[in-house]
Order: sequence, then C-alpha cells, then structure tokens
Amino acid sequence: MPDLVRAPGTRIVRRGIERGPVREFLVFSLASELYGVELARIREILSPPPVTPVPRSPPEVVGVCSVRGLLVTVVDLRRKLRVEERPLGRRARILLALAQSGETIGLLVDEVKQVMRLGDGEIEPSANALGGDLSEHVLGIGRPQGMFLILLDLSAIVSS
Repeated sequence: MPDLVRAPGTRIVRRGIERGPVREFLVFSLASELYGVELARIREILSPPPVTPVPRSPPEVVGVCSVRGLLVTVVDLRRKLRVEERPLGRRARILLALAQSGETIGLLVDEVKQVMRLGDGEIEPSANALGGDLSEHVLGIGRPQGMFLILLDLSAIVSS
C-alpha cells in the first residue's frame, strides 16, 4: 500500500492529506445530490409507513406516523432544505433521529446510499463552502474520493 504512510503521532496520512480523527456519516440522496448526517444520531431507518397529515403544520412537516406505538413527526428534508420536490420513489426512507427535546423525528429522504468514514482533513467547514439560508443546517462539505457530500448538522435540523 504505497499511498498509506504512518506519520509521527500515529495518525494515518493518505496521499498527502492528514485524515485525523474519523467520523461515520450516513449518506443519502435528495434530488440527485448527496447528503450525510452523523451516523451516531440516527436511531433507525424505515420504509415510509402511512403518514397522517396534520392541519396547520409548517410546510416541511409531512405529518405524523406511528412506529411501534410511538407517534413520530415526519419532516420532508426536500422542503426543509428547499430542494426540488418530486414524488416519492420506492427507495424513499425515513430516518429516525432524536431531537434535543427528546422527541423522535422522522426525516424523509429519497434513498439511503451507504455509511462513509471521513477524517477531519476530508471535511471543509461550511462557512468556506456555502452561503445563504442553507448554511445554518450544514456542518461542512465532505470531499472523499472526488465526491461532493453536503454534511448536515442534524441538531440544527431537528431542533428548528
């Protein structure tokens, strides 16, 4: 493995980039763009159960559903992040995450792709990469293996 070198301080250096501590992200797609959230914050991945609309709820709230007797508010991440809306496909999933209030929130996504490990050296802070309203929900930009991955701050998404 000629591209891996053990650097002083026991950190791994790959192709001249110091990876640093590694974090795991669950990668999913929304409108053909790749997004990621920290895997430790996701409790479960579900096929979408029947969702009951809630009158006078915010536009990003699709409704509520029951997951083993627990009432879960379902948020459409397309609407929350102002991404192009499309009908749900058969690969759509709901990611169950825990909000700061202790409430379980369901995040509706187009498709779950994979789990990806990224070192701090592979994550660009969002202040340098994005501007506007989206930046409050973005943790940073991941650039693993030539990909462009928008890393979301799950705390900001489920708390608002």
